Amino acid sequence: MAKKPDARPNVSKEDLLKYYREMLLIRRFEEKAGQLYGMGLIGGFCHLYIGQEAVVVGLEAATKEGDKRVTSYRDHGHMLACGMDPKGVMAELTGRIGGFSKGKGGSMHMFSKEKHFYGGHGIVGAQVPLGAGLAFADKYLGNDNVTFTYFGDGAANQGQVYETYNMAELWALPVIFVIENNGYAMGTSVKRSTKSTTLYGRGLAYGIPGEQVDGMDVLAVKAAGEKAIAHCRAGNGPYILEMMTYRYRGHSMSDPAKYRTREEVEKIRTEKDCIEHVRDLLTQGGLASDEELKAIDKEIKATVNEAAEFSKDSPEPPLEELWTDIYA
Repeated sequence: MAKKPDARPNVSKEDLLKYYREMLLIRRFEEKAGQLYGMGLIGGFCHLYIGQEAVVVGLEAATKEGDKRVTSYRDHGHMLACGMDPKGVMAELTGRIGGFSKGKGGSMHMFSKEKHFYGGHGIVGAQVPLGAGLAFADKYLGNDNVTFTYFGDGAANQGQVYETYNMAELWALPVIFVIENNGYAMGTSVKRSTKSTTLYGRGLAYGIPGEQVDGMDVLAVKAAGEKAIAHCRAGNGPYILEMMTYRYRGHSMSDPAKYRTREEVEKIRTEKDCIEHVRDLLTQGGLASDEELKAIDKEIKATVNEAAEFSKDSPEPPLEELWTDIYA
């Protein structure tokens, strides 16, 4: 079990149950995706989000309709958190026509204009300038929308990140740069790869404020997100949130993660798990019983199983799809 919360937060039962449900959906979905990958039903790359669920659920809780998001290839959680249908996400993972990119994009290249989700990008750090571009469009149009641009601690060393910081601050773009710092990038500890390990502080050279946040606490994430959003909507330019989080699995399904000990992973699971933290708030605060939470878990497992069956039953894209959605 996670450690006992220090104090009962000022949050409603309904909100806590919502965050619990959304984080649990991501985790059960990712566990099922891992199973399907092992069965050979998902090919190519597959990067799971297990452990990091509080980051995207907490930030999405602070958004409004019209806000945008763009991320890297560890993207299934972001899709689910912004309301994309689990069936369409799973079908895309298995390369079926019922997927969000008609089975042609796979794990790293999904898109939903309806949900303002602009990918899933396979090139490390390449989504960062794209996120600034989305924010530039909103500023040009004169609305108060904000763009969340997610990237990891490994991508934080990429040059295009700092070119983007400069442009974003120069033009006061409404973009929130979210560094999901899970400590290991692809497989190298941030302590070995990065001299200045306070990654949000690098924005100060460009005049961009930021802060480090406990990315395993969904309520802390939401509060930080609200602060950053208020900064952007007021026309004050970009903001950086460095989310200190942790992934339980390897970088991708092909990564045995031998660069860290089992004891380290188990310690985080036992003491810092984001879902167990909310579960403790609900049960120890008398807001929900174990039976109620078990019922939610059962319901979510059914939703995920339904998505898996849909993905298996959906046909592969026809050959003529090879000639659609291309530039030339």
